[in-house]
Amino acid sequence: MEQASVKLQIHDISLSFGGIRALQAVSFSVRRGEILAVIGPNGAGKTSLINSITGFYRPDAGAIIFDGRDITHLPPYKRAQLGISRTFQNIALYTNMTTLDNLMAARHIHMRSNMLTGALFWGPAQREEIEHRRVVEEIIDFLEMEAIRKTTVGSLSYGLRKRVELGRALALEPTLLLLDEPMAGMNVEEKEDMARFILDIHERQGMTIMLIEHDMGLVMDISDRVVALDFGCKIAEGTPDEIKNDERVIKAYLGQVQ
Repeated sequence: MEQASVKLQIHDISLSFGGIRALQAVSFSVRRGEILAVIGPNGAGKTSLINSITGFYRPDAGAIIFDGRDITHLPPYKRAQLGISRTFQNIALYTNMTTLDNLMAARHIHMRSNMLTGALFWGPAQREEIEHRRVVEEIIDFLEMEAIRKTTVGSLSYGLRKRVELGRALALEPTLLLLDEPMAGMNVEEKEDMARFILDIHERQGMTIMLIEHDMGLVMDISDRVVALDFGCKIAEGTPDEIKNDERVIKAYLGQVQ
């Protein structure tokens, strides 16, 4: 694979918590402009992998290369500034703030005004605020959240909170979007909406997306490629059809080879 076509490269990442080996020499690449799904049973190491990519965990060994740059030892905020954004398996929103305010909070890495101009809300600070509001309002419109833009997030349904969290991730203007179980806990209609939004983000913006998801039907429908983990090890990588028929994946999920 040509290096220019690779957005993210995971090279022999290992991570342990005491005697528990969460990741064991995991390697794969995410190509520019693709949707890559990471699957595996509970405890396979999927969320540990995303946490390593975003800097919440520091791997014991291996390297993470983003746009040709080694980011293995960069702090999380530096990785966000480079263009990596994520959602969380367990929703992590400001529940006492509105949808609009949650999205505006994500714009902090793009804010350039200082304390004085911000306090006076004059000149450059005012123009910057208007531009940030424009970006956020476009995301609210895109994700069909106009009706809840002024609603306190804590009073929203679970499915809508998931949508707000996706909007907040987009507000960082990432070039790599990491989605940790974006459909978890949703009903069928909410899942269909979320799948549509993910595909729209991918198609309209050419966004590179890596997602963790347990809904295998969804994974097979929207992913370009799939990586399968089990007990912290990569056991398979390929197209959805290849993964669906891989005996190692079937064994990991069902406990036996059919």
